[in-house]
Amino acid sequence: MSDLVKYSEKTFENIKHINEYGEEFWYARELQFTLEYSEWRNFSNVIEKAQIACETSGFDVQDHFVGVNKMVEIGSGAERKIDDIMLSRYACYLIVMNGDPKKEVIAVGQTYFAVKTRQQEMIDDFDILTEEQRRLAIRNEMIKHNKLLADAANKAGVVEPLDYAIFQNYGYKGLYGGMDMKAIHKHKGLRKSQKILDHMGSTELAANLFRATQTEEKLRRENIKGKENANKTHYEVGAKVRKTIKELGGTMPEDLPTPDKSIKQIEREMEKKKLK
Repeated sequence: MSDLVKYSEKTFENIKHINEYGEEFWYARELQFTLEYSEWRNFSNVIEKAQIACETSGFDVQDHFVGVNKMVEIGSGAERKIDDIMLSRYACYLIVMNGDPKKEVIAVGQTYFAVKTRQQEMIDDFDILTEEQRRLAIRNEMIKHNKLLADAANKAGVVEPLDYAIFQNYGYKGLYGGMDMKAIHKHKGLRKSQKILDHMGSTELAANLFRATQTEEKLRRENIKGKENANKTHYEVGAKVRKTIKELGGTMPEDLPTPDKSIKQIEREMEKKKLK
């Protein structure tokens, strides 16, 4: 059985806790074993990197990593006090992003915590939005993160507009099973003037958002240099997202339906409603 089938959202949902205020959290000791770290010492190093990333991002570490003491059984009814950490979802996200990339469970964790964290960042009640509202929310996120991706690619050596177009195509090829932007455009039956991101449903947009955010962060985190290496990274991230979708039983991006309305149409309709 593939690890990406063996591990799923439930892997992390099953160790989630809710405090008296209705807030979700995870215990570091439980996450340690879920992520297949046998020694606390090694996992502590990952936590330290995540805390540094948290602080660097401008967040208060104490809001996301809360030290606690727990009593655990050591046999024959005896107990021993151990140190543990209560982690927010964002803290878990930073931990899996700094985890061992060779572990398949880390890949699933990155998908789970990254997607959920992005949803929370966009809007707290994402689940009650209409499909059109979801599309708008994720498309706006795509605009913001594509700028960040362009900046990360530029620092890696993708400078000229033509080079960036090639770089973008590598990401699409990875995610769409070899289809570049032109092929996706044709597959959707779009005119030359129409942007493919404006003609995607929320699920397809979310897959592309994940591709963009994870490529940007990988380029920065691993300090990747050179156009070829940047292109390879974008392709590999896209392919990893595609593999995860496939192994979790999802529909491939190119097989998802193209909405009747474009993002531009939805925006115009919403503007008209505001004017009434």
